[in-house]
Amino acid sequence: MDDRLKKQIGFMLELDKMKNLYRQTYVLHEDRKENDAEHSWHLAILAFILAEHSNKPVDVAKVMKMVLIHDIVEIDAGDTYCYDSEGYKTKADREEKAAQRIFGLLPEDQKDEMYRLWREFEDSETDDARFAAVLDRVQPLLLNYTKGGISWKEHGIFKEQVLGRNEAYFDVSDNITELITNIIDDAQKNGWLK
Repeated sequence: MDDRLKKQIGFMLELDKMKNLYRQTYVLHEDRKENDAEHSWHLAILAFILAEHSNKPVDVAKVMKMVLIHDIVEIDAGDTYCYDSEGYKTKADREEKAAQRIFGLLPEDQKDEMYRLWREFEDSETDDARFAAVLDRVQPLLLNYTKGGISWKEHGIFKEQVLGRNEAYFDVSDNITELITNIIDDAQKNGWLK
C-alpha cells in the first residue's frame, strides 16, 4: 500500500474511537448520551443549514471541516464538560498534546491543514471559527432543552453558567442569539436551570 494512503487509513481508523467518547448531552430518542462522532456530524449539518443566519459571511465548507475535526483531540484528552471549571485548567495542554499526536498520523500537508483548522477553531477569532463555536454551543443546548433539561438538572447548572458560556458569541448571529436566550429563559422558568 502507498505510504500516503496507509497514513490516511491509519488516521481514519484512529478516528473510530470518537464513537466511544460520550459527552454529557443526551440523544433525543434514546436514553443514552451522544458520542463525539454524532456531535461532530450534527454540527456539520447545522453549518450547512444555518450559515444563512450568520451576521457575517462564512465559508460553509471551512466551517464544516472545523466542526468535523474540533473534537478529534478528545480521543486522547477526553471530553471536558463545558461547566467543569477544574477540568478547564488542564484542557488546553491536554488537547494540544493530543492534536500533535493524532494529526501527526497524517501525511505532512494534511496534518498541517487539520492542525491549522483545529487551532483556528480553538482560538475563535475569525468569523468562520466564531460561527463554528456558536454551533458547538447551540447544538447541545437544543438537545438538552428538547429533552427537558436533563443534563442541566443532573449537574445542577445555573442560568448564569449557560449564559456565560454563550454570551461571548451573541454578536455572531442575531437569530441564533434570540433562540439561545429564549431557550435559557424558558429552561429557567421550567425549573431546569437554577
